[in-house]
Formats: sequence, structure tokens, C-alpha cells
Amino acid sequence: MTKRKRHPQPLRPELRESLPRVNLDALIGSVRYEVDEAFAHLWIKDPAVCQGCPAKPCLDFCPAGVYRLDCQGHVMVGYQACLECGSCRVGCPFHNIGWALPRGGYGVAYKLG
Repeated sequence: MTKRKRHPQPLRPELRESLPRVNLDALIGSVRYEVDEAFAHLWIKDPAVCQGCPAKPCLDFCPAGVYRLDCQGHVMVGYQACLECGSCRVGCPFHNIGWALPRGGYGVAYKLG
């Protein structure tokens, strides 16, 4: 079985405009985190793959905005804000994001759940 090479495209403007506008800060305010400074449960497997990705969909699909560009255009991972939704596990067209559950006692804790 041969693997097809994916060529990600940026979101079409009409699709981007159809996405609901939400205030992430207000939503994330109902979440509590226990940050594990010794273990990053999200990581970029190969930064060179991100440099070659023209669309960088990770900047759009993460509801918590974990993935951001630094001033040099490199994708940075702020795993401390991760909601553990797993969207990055399936959203990266190159499967270049490593994901593991946070260690016991760490990660997201929903105040109302």
C-alpha cells in the first residue's frame, strides 16, 4: 500500500469566516491546569516538516491556540494551555505532532465537569 502525499491548503476565506467567533480567554477561564514542567505532552516531531508546510493548519484547528508562530516563523507549542481535545493528533496533515496524555495528576481539570 502506497501512502499518498498530502498537499494542505490554507482555509478558504469563506470557510474561515463561517467559523464562530469565540472569546477563548472566557472559555478557558473555566478550566484549571496542573502544568507538568518536567514533561511536555505535546511536541513537534520534526521542525523541518513544519517549515515546509505552507498552510500550517495547526495555527487554526487548536481551540486553545497552543500552536503559534515565533518571530522567525517557527511553530511553537504552548502545551501548558492544551485542552487535551486531540485535534492536533488528526489535524496535522503530516502527522508531525507528538501527543501523549499528561502524566497522572497533571493536565486539564474542568471546574464544572
